[in-house]
Amino acid sequence: MEITVCRAVDVAVLDQYIGSPGATSFHARRFERQERGLSTYLVAWLDGRPVGHTELRWGGCDDASVRAARHGCPEINALSVWPETLRSRGIGSALVRAAEERARERGRTAIGLGVADDNPRAAALYARLGYRPLTPYVGRWSYEDHDGVTHECVEELTFLVKELVRTSPVQRTHAAVQRTSGQSRGTQ
Repeated sequence: MEITVCRAVDVAVLDQYIGSPGATSFHARRFERQERGLSTYLVAWLDGRPVGHTELRWGGCDDASVRAARHGCPEINALSVWPETLRSRGIGSALVRAAEERARERGRTAIGLGVADDNPRAAALYARLGYRPLTPYVGRWSYEDHDGVTHECVEELTFLVKELVRTSPVQRTHAAVQRTSGQSRGTQ
């Protein structure tokens, strides 16, 4: 498995293998934010196919209460591994670690993410990775389905934070080699 920063050509492949629930591509929107410098969109690949993704939002969580509780904390958002049969194999953990390393490289001292209150499996993973509860909040987003109907989604979440420890030069070099190895991968 390798983790790379999403490229323009990857968006269609992501849509093919990890579709969006609506008429517009979540992947295209995430890539567009990356192009504007607002985030870094990471993709996990296995045997040339995308099997997971997460968006590292540099401006942090959209929720005002989270921003007030931990100003300037970048957010790991929309972490997903697909298909479900590949879960619990380390792909999600690898995506989180890749996001953490990018945050360290930018001099960030903490990183956070939201976990749904009804997702104990994910909460257990994040606890094992060192994330601790900061504050509850309500996540809101919407999407337009293929029939043109807008769906408003509301979810009870808890924002978790991890303090980042600086890595040694050897660890940073190893991480850089892993990241760049995916850049030579051919177009899907």
